Amino acid sequence: MDKLSPHIQFMRMALRQAEIAAEEGEVPCGAVIIKDGEVIGKAHNQTETLKDPTAHAEVLAITQATQAVGNWRLNGAVMYVTKEPCPMCAGALVLARIEKVIWGMTDPIRGGAISKFQILDTADLNHSVDVETGLMENECKAIMQGFFQDLRQKAKDRKREP
Repeated sequence: MDKLSPHIQFMRMALRQAEIAAEEGEVPCGAVIIKDGEVIGKAHNQTETLKDPTAHAEVLAITQATQAVGNWRLNGAVMYVTKEPCPMCAGALVLARIEKVIWGMTDPIRGGAISKFQILDTADLNHSVDVETGLMENECKAIMQGFFQDLRQKAKDRKREP
């Protein structure tokens, strides 16, 4: 690795996954899972491509990571993700025993980790996940905002067509 902090490098990987999602017409969210300094899972949203409402970046990355380590428990693993996980993904992080999740942009409307719901730190669950927010927040917001601006512009353009 070069002189950039590992956190920045891993979030850049997650952002690249988000870019791939956007190129495929998917909501641009990307996730990378690290354990012992190694990438064990990385994915982007594929709900449209796979016709699967559970095909979020976080869930797909968890599936890859569990296959890589040969265990459904990802103790000691850290997920880098471009936006705050939704309730489904936050639940998957708890079930997978992820140690920490680091994200760029918070989602005050649908956030399942700390914003709308506090799933990652619910005392009644068998595991809690440490959280760090705001890593490369501007870059993460920019890709999300750009994607939805493009969608709105395309919709306007279609309305103008004869």
